[in-house]
Amino acid sequence: MQDSVLLHGHPARLVTAGVAAILLAVTSGSAAQTRPPSTAEPLVRVVVVGDSLSTGHGTSPQEAWPALMRTDPGVAGLEVVNAAEDGSGYVSLGDYNGTFGTQVDDFVTPDTGIVVFFGSENDLGYASSDVGDAALAAMDRAEALAPEARIIVVGPPSYTSNPDPGLVDISDQLRTATAKAGAEFVDPISEGWISDDFDDLIGPDGDHPTVLGQHYLLEHIGAYLEQAAPAAEAALEGRQDLHKPAA
Repeated sequence: MQDSVLLHGHPARLVTAGVAAILLAVTSGSAAQTRPPSTAEPLVRVVVVGDSLSTGHGTSPQEAWPALMRTDPGVAGLEVVNAAEDGSGYVSLGDYNGTFGTQVDDFVTPDTGIVVFFGSENDLGYASSDVGDAALAAMDRAEALAPEARIIVVGPPSYTSNPDPGLVDISDQLRTATAKAGAEFVDPISEGWISDDFDDLIGPDGDHPTVLGQHYLLEHIGAYLEQAAPAAEAALEGRQDLHKPAA
């Protein structure tokens, strides 16, 4: 991790990485880095860009699906950096005035192998075209910072078979932006995530996952990460080979 973390757009908030990690882990689980058990294979760095569905809000940062990845054998070769922030979206400002775009700026590095965007219902109420434009900008920025990275965009889930039209609009905008960026789009609405098991997977607030719900998200999102990991690792290894001095 770098010696310092600058939250873009907030020049007064230049703090040491240790202090930032403690503060964000206690409050929202944001920027918490989780490492799987050591393996013989090199780790693929994954940056999770998201909202409170990924911070563990309603449970704990340790129970958030990115944190649970450290003990999941299917994705044991991944090093996960959880950049998610409560309240954030592509346009919506989070609890620390960040967006998905600033999360990319703050945590995506040239050695990142996979960037996962997840959400966000927090963008409800904003013009869908603005969401689409901000999403494409965030994806393009991620590609610029990590040219070899695989980008996976997971839209916002709906907990019912009759989704909010606003969520559908956001999903449609994200699908279009993802295609323009040449990334992979995952649509929880069309796949029916959570809707059949709402009572078990969503907590009393009717919005945030239970511990079981976080395991559900890990199972579903982790499957895409597992598929992307070999190509991400190969791309990063190829990049490293290009920078090796000639024998």
